[in-house]
Amino acid sequence: MTSTALLTDRYELTMIDAALRAGTHDTPCVFELFARRLPGGRRYGVVAGTGRLLDAITQFRFGPGELGYLKREGIVSPEALDWLEAYRFAGDIRGYREGELYFAGSPILVVEAGFAEGVVLETLALSTLNYDSAVASAAARMVSAAAGRPLAEMGSRRTGERSAVAAARAAYLAGFTATSNLEAGRSWGVPTMGTAAHAFTLLFPDEEQAFRAQLASLGTGTTLLVDTYDIRTGVENAVRAAGPELGAVRIDSGDLGVVVREVRAQLDALGATATRITVTNDLDEHAIAALASAPVDSYGVGTALVTGSGAPAAGMVYKLVARQDAAGAWIGVGKTSEGKATVGGRKQPVRALRDGVAISEDIHVDDPPVAALAADAGRVLHVPLVTAGEPASDALGPAGLTRARAHHAAAMAELPADALRLSRGEPAIPTRYL
Repeated sequence: MTSTALLTDRYELTMIDAALRAGTHDTPCVFELFARRLPGGRRYGVVAGTGRLLDAITQFRFGPGELGYLKREGIVSPEALDWLEAYRFAGDIRGYREGELYFAGSPILVVEAGFAEGVVLETLALSTLNYDSAVASAAARMVSAAAGRPLAEMGSRRTGERSAVAAARAAYLAGFTATSNLEAGRSWGVPTMGTAAHAFTLLFPDEEQAFRAQLASLGTGTTLLVDTYDIRTGVENAVRAAGPELGAVRIDSGDLGVVVREVRAQLDALGATATRITVTNDLDEHAIAALASAPVDSYGVGTALVTGSGAPAAGMVYKLVARQDAAGAWIGVGKTSEGKATVGGRKQPVRALRDGVAISEDIHVDDPPVAALAADAGRVLHVPLVTAGEPASDALGPAGLTRARAHHAAAMAELPADALRLSRGEPAIPTRYL
């Protein structure tokens, strides 16, 4: 097991040290992860990374290597080192299902534990959910723009090696059909795809020889990259090498709206009427939408996807919202600073629906009974994610990702129609505190 314990900020541990000295480290607390607002005028966000976070929490252990580093650097006291050595999260976590939609103020993740036990997970939770949700939110917009045409994630070379796997996973959750990243395939069961780059074509004396070599290896159903030199000549060479049964051609340059129409007409004239056209070339949701009327069969997206299409982090925060007093009563707590005020108290969120369409995000404060909320107010959003330290098995691994993908599709179907517009605007539904 590879420890995740040092994937955190120093102040998480110095807070624990100070709380131990003050005798407040075991105070029962409620921490909440939420976004104050949606980024960039977006109309909704997509929760992603929950399965990865639960895995990371089970690996959050301070072994000899981690403890040795903390001791050498004098980061915390010997008493804190002893506490960290014994650390195992044993609290409860509830939250939105992975794949769920969120809005401003949505209590996406709620951690109930002693102060020290809960606060130490802050950085891990935020670094996971902020990135994965940013990618999934961008991916969902691209899926809507594609209007049923398949999309492949191809951004591994545009982000860090760990982020590449997370991005592929998040994109698949939001409706992408495949990834070029093999580790995402191995770890999460995401279907993988890929054939050849321009380097392979440049390896051979001419383009047709390169195409024939690829066809000999991958068969006529493969996709040939036709824009290393002249696109029109590339299409001729591709069909001459493969015949009209060629699976697809890929175009990675030029004015795609014009080029795709020319290539479609050329393929049809050459008898390759069933040959598909896939396009890449720095696509984002707006470029995909602009190609809606073009004869494109599929898209490959890289940079814009793995950078959240302009919103590389979801803007989520992790705050203490309640603590118990000496008598065992819950006290809501929160910041009051300008622009960063938080709503204290334990909460239960409900997606209010009318005729199956979402109309508001209703956040009930002070922990009302869930059964009463479910009766007529809509869909209760919180589910158990960790109970007494044990993660929910149905959220883990490739099977958990498959469930999250299905849940995301169902949640998207509840949105009002104007929520799918790509223009900047207000959230699709308002957030109400009740």
